[in-house]
Amino acid sequence: MGKFKIKRVYEQTETGDGFRVLVDRLWPRGMTKERVGAEVWLKEVAPSPELCRWFGHVPERFEQFQASYAAELRDEAARPLVDQLRSWVKEQDVTLLYAAKDERHNQAIVLKRYLEGELPRE
Repeated sequence: MGKFKIKRVYEQTETGDGFRVLVDRLWPRGMTKERVGAEVWLKEVAPSPELCRWFGHVPERFEQFQASYAAELRDEAARPLVDQLRSWVKEQDVTLLYAAKDERHNQAIVLKRYLEGELPRE
C-alpha cells in the first residue's frame, strides 16, 4: 500500500512521486502537460469555484475552508473521485499536485487529510 503526498506542481518531478494527480480546477499558469507530469487531472475533485472565490487563499479563512471543502468531498457527486484516489493509493504512492503559492493553506492539504481519515467523513 502506498501513501498520499502533496507537492506544488512547479516543483521538479521525482521518481518517488509515484502516481501524480493534478487536483486543481484550473490548469497551472505557464505549465505544459509534459512539465506538470501528471498521469491524471482530476479537476472535479477540486473545491467548487464558489468556495475557492470565498477562500481567496486568506489564511484566516482556512479552518472554515477546510470544513466546507470536506463537506463537498462527502457529497455523493465526489464519492467516485474519492474512491478512485483511494484505489490508486492501494497500489502505489499518489502525489496530489496543486498550484497555490501557500504551501500550508491549500486544497491539496485538505484533500490529503480527508483521504487519510483525519477529517469527518459524515
